[in-house]
Amino acid sequence: MRASAARSAWATGRGMRASRPKLAWNNDLAKEMAGQNNTSANRLRRNLFVSLLGILLLWLSACATPTRPPHLVATVTSDPKTFNTYLAAESSSRDAIAYLEAGLVTLDEDTLLPKPELAEGWEVSEDGLRYVFTLREGLRWSDGEPLTAADVDFTFNRIIFNERIPTSARDVKRIGEAGALPQVRALDERRIEFVLPEPFAPFLLQAGSPILPKHILEPTVEQLDSRGNPLFLQTWGIDTPVQQLVGAGPYVMQEYTPGQRLVYRPNPYYWKGEGIPRIERVILRIVDSEDTALLQFRSGETDVFSVRGRDFQLLKREEERDQFTIYNLGQTLNNSFFAFNLSRARNPQTGRPFVDPVKSRWFNDLNFRRAVAHAMNRQFYVDSVLQGLGQIQHSVFSPASPFYLSPEEGLPTYDYNPEKARQLLLDAGYTYDAEGHLRDSEGNRIRFTLLTNAGNNQREATGALIKADLERIGITVDFTPIAFNTLVQRTDSRDWETLLLGFGGGGTEPNNGSNIWRSDGRLHLFNLGDLPGNPAEGVEVSDWEREIDRIFIEGVRELDFEKRKALYDRFQIIIQEQLPQIGTFNPLVLSALRNRIQGVDPRPILGPLWNLDQLYIQE
Repeated sequence: MRASAARSAWATGRGMRASRPKLAWNNDLAKEMAGQNNTSANRLRRNLFVSLLGILLLWLSACATPTRPPHLVATVTSDPKTFNTYLAAESSSRDAIAYLEAGLVTLDEDTLLPKPELAEGWEVSEDGLRYVFTLREGLRWSDGEPLTAADVDFTFNRIIFNERIPTSARDVKRIGEAGALPQVRALDERRIEFVLPEPFAPFLLQAGSPILPKHILEPTVEQLDSRGNPLFLQTWGIDTPVQQLVGAGPYVMQEYTPGQRLVYRPNPYYWKGEGIPRIERVILRIVDSEDTALLQFRSGETDVFSVRGRDFQLLKREEERDQFTIYNLGQTLNNSFFAFNLSRARNPQTGRPFVDPVKSRWFNDLNFRRAVAHAMNRQFYVDSVLQGLGQIQHSVFSPASPFYLSPEEGLPTYDYNPEKARQLLLDAGYTYDAEGHLRDSEGNRIRFTLLTNAGNNQREATGALIKADLERIGITVDFTPIAFNTLVQRTDSRDWETLLLGFGGGGTEPNNGSNIWRSDGRLHLFNLGDLPGNPAEGVEVSDWEREIDRIFIEGVRELDFEKRKALYDRFQIIIQEQLPQIGTFNPLVLSALRNRIQGVDPRPILGPLWNLDQLYIQE
């Protein structure tokens, strides 16, 4: 950048010298310069001096090395799939729209309990079933229109609770065995009432869902397309002009160039007041891989980088020289896993099973799944992929969660033991041929495809190690990284065999993952049910899945923490006993931030930029 700027300045200076204005010489001017007209001569000399001085200063300014503009630049490894928050199911979309949104409540940085955001506060009835939120005075949308309780009513009743809109946000708000939803109504312009059918422990967290503008989106909910679906399902896609995206968060989107970048500027009507946020532009560069993100950070082009274990020693040596700081935020809340597609369902359009019945028999064999768990050398994954900066993931909950059940407390685990894996397979009726390939009781060679998202280097490295580990027990794995959005489409359509993926931790509330673990959840990937807009025939729900359903129903009714934890302890044990998925590892969350970013206060769970609207840049 400096070399380019210098070349530009040199060219500008050269151009100015070449085009320096010429003065016409005539007798009148000669007389003035000779002193025959001193007043005019002085004026002429003064004007000439000022002109030349201005040219000189402009040339010197062009030659100076420019300072980096006060913008924050980060990277993402995939284009968003949508800008519609209630249709976003993948991290790339959520990352793209996070700065545009706000809800009634958010997490307190110190206690991790709900605190007011768009609401200035709330009142709760004695029985805990009625909540009344009062909005802050004078709230406005990013287009300047008033934000009122009618927008909250609209967001919950017409979008989140609308059965025609396939959103996971509805799943985590269902209460009790009937899956009832709260009653929501606007009392006046600033007050909104929620009435619950029964006690619901995570209610305040669920009340923090992003609020959407009624004046923009109401027509898209009312109008239907030719298939009878709300036009909302086609609204705020990635082809939407970004100026049409209206929100209440700290930023508005200024530009989206597919495959290149997303650019944000401050929301002029942000509720925290004039001058907030303080950073004038935020840029998310879209890169093809984490390695590219690392190169851009090391070259000084970006300000934030999520440090992988393999990068840590390299960046630590450069930390002081390149003026950045690496922060350790503790264990990730993410759930990283290898999953089996246990679906026995059929495609209603073709009548054919989603999963090859031969492979489905392997995946639904518990001894097969346990053998795979024993064959995976997960400590080696931690040591090689994470460079030791993490630990094996045994539970689906992170050690950072207050609901985590440790192996010492009774959580079943699977140590690396290839011999035990082979014996489990032999006892279950599998055999080995002369070449060492594993075959089932019907002579079929055990071979399946493992998918993950291309560009995620940790997953690509882990997938290669899993492939090698399973080959040691005679299983052939066709490891295939594919584009993230393609992977999402494959999982939605149940078109996969095994999967290496991860889910965001969803905070510290277990019910935030209910759409993953309940059998009717939209992210219940390992046995995706018959869902509106995504049908399946012949779905079989196992007894242990039904037990998990009951746990999640009871878990939100129970207000006592210790009793809630006992329920979720049982859930973690079931997952480890049944192994629909096998955890890989929990990396430490390491974030590198340029020292020029002032006001940073990285926090576990919340991340390095949780207070983005308060940050500023100092060169």
